[in-house]
Amino acid sequence: MTTLLYTHPVSFDHITPPGHPEQVARLEAIETALSAPHFQSLIRPEPPVASLDHVRLGHSRAYFERIENAQPVEGWAQLDGDTFMAPGSFEAALRAIGGNIDAVNRVMAGEAQNAFIACRPPGHHAEKATPMGFCLFSTVAIAAIHAANAHGLDRIAVLDFDVHHGNGTQDVLWHESRVRFVSSHQMPLYPGSGGIHQKGAFGQVLNLPLKSGTGGEEMRDVWERVLSDEIEPYNPQLVLVSAGFDAHRRDPLANLHWETEDFAWLAHRICDLADKCCDGRVVSSLEGGYDLEALGDSVGAYINVMMERGA
Repeated sequence: MTTLLYTHPVSFDHITPPGHPEQVARLEAIETALSAPHFQSLIRPEPPVASLDHVRLGHSRAYFERIENAQPVEGWAQLDGDTFMAPGSFEAALRAIGGNIDAVNRVMAGEAQNAFIACRPPGHHAEKATPMGFCLFSTVAIAAIHAANAHGLDRIAVLDFDVHHGNGTQDVLWHESRVRFVSSHQMPLYPGSGGIHQKGAFGQVLNLPLKSGTGGEEMRDVWERVLSDEIEPYNPQLVLVSAGFDAHRRDPLANLHWETEDFAWLAHRICDLADKCCDGRVVSSLEGGYDLEALGDSVGAYINVMMERGA
């Protein structure tokens, strides 16, 4: 078995205005980190372009066409206060979805143990009818629904450790009984959702708000408890991860105090869960992380664990 890494040059064509934190340099930092000899054994499939039918698992046709038509010929189109599109953004977003779907298919087929999709734009803030928070489509939620539909799964875990609440994932999966969604996030913080009272239509949503200043030790206690008490008994058939690295203490957009080794711990603990429940099947997708050095180090540490556990 092995680990898959999905990237594509069009992700670099999703260009944001100068000074925007969700910038091309994020992927450059990840590529630099993954250029070390140890990572050369990663299998690197090309992420395909997702179809309209794929996108409609999470959004309406009208929404798809709205985003498609918003893409500018040159420069930028601004969708909200901090969400922009460039001429390459639409294809980049579709390849992020396509990479997740292809990874799910390959991992479910036993072609690989796990996968990491290092594409942008991210997706976990995009609601059914609203692009926001740098995100155009609800990438991981779409992958979860695809996994349920295409592979007959009815117990999928979606784990989100980005420092911001995955409001878009929650919105798309609110009425999805086949998926259990868990999000840890700093609160209060953008986008303002993610209270413990938000539980989903079937009680399948579990939010874990963390106070400003929360460090790695407390984070580990919270995630250990929820994985042991809530997710392992659920016995998921597949684990999907919204892997945001902006809870790092150096990140400029938030104020949690995790260290690089905390992301390695999360990777190990997620693999423990997957080994116990679903033959190690894990698909992780890049979300946030805006300090470039911390992002590269943390993604490298996370993927290194996935490679060790997938060997």
